[in-house]
Amino acid sequence: MGQDPLDQALAEATLGHTDLSGHARLDLRPFDHDSRTSAVLIQSDQDGRQEVVKGAPESVLALCPTVDPADSQAVERLFDQGARVVAVAIKALPTATKLPSTDGPGFTLAGYLSFSDEPKQDAKQSIDRLNALNVAVKVATGDNQRVAEKVCRDLGLDPGETLTGEAVATLSDIDLYEAVQRTSLLARVSPDQKARIIRVLRQHHSVAFLGDGVNDAPALHAADVGISVHSAVDVAKDAADVVLLDKDLGVIAEAVVDGRKVFTNTIKYVQMGTSSNFGNMFSAALASVFLPFLPMTPSQILLNNLLYDTSQLAIPTDSVDDEQLRKPSHWDIGSIRRFMLIFGPISSLFDFLTFALMLWLLRAPIPEFQAGWFVESLATQTLIVFAIRTRRVPFWKSRSGSLLRATVLGIVAVGVILPYSPLAPLIGFRPLPVTFLLALVGVVLVYLAVIEVAKLAYYRIGQHPAPVPSLAPTAPKARLSSEERRHRHARRTASRFRAT
Repeated sequence: MGQDPLDQALAEATLGHTDLSGHARLDLRPFDHDSRTSAVLIQSDQDGRQEVVKGAPESVLALCPTVDPADSQAVERLFDQGARVVAVAIKALPTATKLPSTDGPGFTLAGYLSFSDEPKQDAKQSIDRLNALNVAVKVATGDNQRVAEKVCRDLGLDPGETLTGEAVATLSDIDLYEAVQRTSLLARVSPDQKARIIRVLRQHHSVAFLGDGVNDAPALHAADVGISVHSAVDVAKDAADVVLLDKDLGVIAEAVVDGRKVFTNTIKYVQMGTSSNFGNMFSAALASVFLPFLPMTPSQILLNNLLYDTSQLAIPTDSVDDEQLRKPSHWDIGSIRRFMLIFGPISSLFDFLTFALMLWLLRAPIPEFQAGWFVESLATQTLIVFAIRTRRVPFWKSRSGSLLRATVLGIVAVGVILPYSPLAPLIGFRPLPVTFLLALVGVVLVYLAVIEVAKLAYYRIGQHPAPVPSLAPTAPKARLSSEERRHRHARRTASRFRAT
């Protein structure tokens, strides 16, 4: 194109030489997501009254009866380069005092404004890491399809069958869900369409949405977790659940990893606590039936629990196997109950073996019997953490955190030393014979071996395919108010923590 007056004005503005004293704005129509344009009515001393419209090139060019083919080719080249393009057109309105509600034909193309927004250098690595964590990354943007596809390819993200806003508007929720599964890119989508896509995906998945503009606020509000950045507009930050201080996808990947580590270590704590407490209480209850004395006094039980709980303080620092980080885990009360019913009785079985050893072989008096069960109980219920913390073979193919190892082994050592310490009479213990300590080593080794076999059976029983979300058509549902939807979401979330 030749040098247009508007182009000259823009160039002068860039250099700081534009004089706008001869121009006045009479009316303004803000950007509209349906027409994808905005407009102003200006009064110019030189050109009179004109409407200046700017927006998506395809929308602005549709208002221009004639467009030079070279101009169309120019915008195509910009799209191929991944540049964001805004078209500007002018139309004379000599007698107008306000802008029309809608724009009709008769505009003359004034030129294009192009913007290059290169992806951050580490964005590709962050997306690759999220994909490795089984976090599907999808791009929903109001930008041109070809521009968005170019950016996706630069990031190593295969767009698949790109879905446009026009197509989204024609799809039912079921068809939309199927279509979103086949693509990583949704282009020219409006803010309401973004929010609708989030709601459809949430019916089958947990969804996080990252956005920083005004257009992203509805989707941020609709997502399970809305994420924005500190440099975002205020409305986006207000709608978000999390505001990042660093505008970096890598922070999200790190958060996913840390969250899965915390959840996995929490499950270790719950499994360890439920199985050992169930086993110990079952052993104590059954022993009270045939023993004429308490297998452990209340103060000894409290001391045992104190030492046992101390050993668990290091579980949050434990390392997590890579395969436990590759996919999300879910709270499953049935799995925990099954774990307790399998491993609790195994713990009781070895408690009874200790009872027999103390009563029939060593003929231990009451203080020695109580000291023996105290040490065996503490050793088995703390050392089991090395087995349950991983699906692999412990120590060999999966090493625990150094702090956890030190804490657990230190607590076991304290338990073994107590019957020989000056505190033994105060606690009600007597020193244990060397024969028992040797037998204890064998009992613990056999116990850990049995736990490994039971662990294989437990995970084999627990391996069942997850139910596939049904996409069968359903009868239309009555529209719910926003308050009712929030209550339904809260009930759905709470149901995950309810026993089945």
